[in-house]
Amino acid sequence: MTETRIAFTLNGADVTLPEGTRPTTTLLDWLRGDAGLPGTKEGCAEGDCGACTVVLEDGAERAPINACLAVLGQLHGRGIRTVEGLGADHPLPALLAEADGTQCGFCTPGIVMAAWAHTRAGGDGHAALAGNLCRCTGYRPIMEAVERMADDGATAAPFAARAAAFAAPGQAFFAPTGLAEALALRAAHPRAWLLAGGTDLGLRFSEHREHPAEVIFLGNVVELRGAEAGPRGLRIGAAEPYSSLLALCEGDFAPLAGYFARLGSRQIRALGTLGGNLGTASPIGDALPVLLALGAVVETSARRLPVGDFLLGYRRNALAADEIIVAVDIPRPPPGALLAAEKLSRRHDQDISAVSLVAVIERAGETITAARLALGGMGPTAARAPAAEAALAGKPFTRDVLRAAAEKLAEDFRPMDDWRGSAAWRMRAARGLLERLWLRHAHPELAAEPFAVPA
Repeated sequence: MTETRIAFTLNGADVTLPEGTRPTTTLLDWLRGDAGLPGTKEGCAEGDCGACTVVLEDGAERAPINACLAVLGQLHGRGIRTVEGLGADHPLPALLAEADGTQCGFCTPGIVMAAWAHTRAGGDGHAALAGNLCRCTGYRPIMEAVERMADDGATAAPFAARAAAFAAPGQAFFAPTGLAEALALRAAHPRAWLLAGGTDLGLRFSEHREHPAEVIFLGNVVELRGAEAGPRGLRIGAAEPYSSLLALCEGDFAPLAGYFARLGSRQIRALGTLGGNLGTASPIGDALPVLLALGAVVETSARRLPVGDFLLGYRRNALAADEIIVAVDIPRPPPGALLAAEKLSRRHDQDISAVSLVAVIERAGETITAARLALGGMGPTAARAPAAEAALAGKPFTRDVLRAAAEKLAEDFRPMDDWRGSAAWRMRAARGLLERLWLRHAHPELAAEPFAVPA
């Protein structure tokens, strides 16, 4: 049965919204408005600051998300916990206060919710809070408090996707659970926005206040979910969040772990998807150089094609009006190949790249037999660097060879100017990243020391 009213669990209580509720209202706006829960703060409205962090509950799992980017329609059937839902006696806020980690208090609710999710997920505390900016600084006492926090053991009902269609004045929002249903909706509504995680598209709801006439939410389509590693590589569902991809970055794919750990924050990785990155075709989409360098293949509902053929230009792709991206197949690097991924951004954590480089270099002894170099931020779309690749083939893996290949990048790209960097800076940065590839692998003991570079 297709449900017609948005319903979810909020802080342990079932909530059903009135007919006609606009499904592209952000969760943040609804919480601070109709729900009367102002603990969730608006800082940036674009998923950068973490002040609006809430947690999705799914059984024993907790996923922090940015409430400013998530819309009500995509949360149908989910469990949501805000800072008010922890209760006045919960120890986490008290621990922050005791450690003098609250400062002015504006960012504290988002920090508390990120920390609450972290006590269940575990891992590095600094990484857990990389998506939360404290305007008063004060990071040391915050981290001291987080190190003392423990899991409270609370669980919630497991999430079960339910097909739904919501109507509001001038708007229709569809949430199918099967691919056949999604394709039928795609055929019937060819102008509908396709929404997956919404970490990019969500900016149009939050910052630009756009409310399209038709939206098809794909996050619950079972054929678009799942992530698995096999002998040939990784298969990632188009609507599977980045957190699942990061969890598979081991073995042959271990060199990508640090790169994908910088793809947004935990809040972004809990919702953002490969399908969304391919769908928006942004020139600075962090995942795209990885897919290009490894020769990944996009599987749509009708065909398979290499990522390089799928990306057509600035925010343009080859998806036909009757197609949906289903999955991405990422081959393993060739045995013994050097796999490296680098990005430069205005902040180290939780910032989209200004320039990124992913390299797959095959060698026989010290001779380079083949190279695949993919860069982002250097043109209208992420792309390979054929002239630089040719300059490496058949040459020894030395600093001089990589420097010479770096000069060839000027034949491959005409960088753009924007607020993240000038065209001239981008070219210098890309050349530096390619040369740094030699440093990281020829002198790993110096790789973390940017000024201790051998002559």
